[in-house]
Amino acid sequence: MGQELVLLLFRVGFLALLWLFVLLAIRAIRTDLWGVPRRQTQAVAVRPPVAPVPVPAGRGRRNRPAQRLVVTQGALVGTTVTLGAAPVTIGRANTSTLVLTDDFASAHHARLFPHNGEWFIEDVGSTNGTYLDRTRVTSPMPVPMGMPVRIGKTVLELRR
Repeated sequence: MGQELVLLLFRVGFLALLWLFVLLAIRAIRTDLWGVPRRQTQAVAVRPPVAPVPVPAGRGRRNRPAQRLVVTQGALVGTTVTLGAAPVTIGRANTSTLVLTDDFASAHHARLFPHNGEWFIEDVGSTNGTYLDRTRVTSPMPVPMGMPVRIGKTVLELRR
């Protein structure tokens, strides 16, 4: 009787672990296909939007935002996005400004936005992370001219 109870408990525990694995796998696939989970989306929505700030005329040319974003490595080498005052979204989703055909990029991977005359990169909950040179982006970071931004196998640079 005691061995049968232990065996039954072992079977039920093993079955529960299998279901937990299946549910976690479904959650990971859903997050990759449709973007960040709802909890993270709500936290991002609460954050006030960053409005572009015009650069005063006397500051000189070097403090103005870059004019273009260029793909230097990956499937889209040579692709150029002209930058303005609006943020640039990067990812595999068709709604992104720069749509990547990179298996290591998330649907909604990163956001590039101007602030105080500089461009900043922000990871928006990607699975594999965004890297500025060799540093993982964990909060918005300024992007210097010519500094590589890596998203999966794709490398981007700001250029004039």
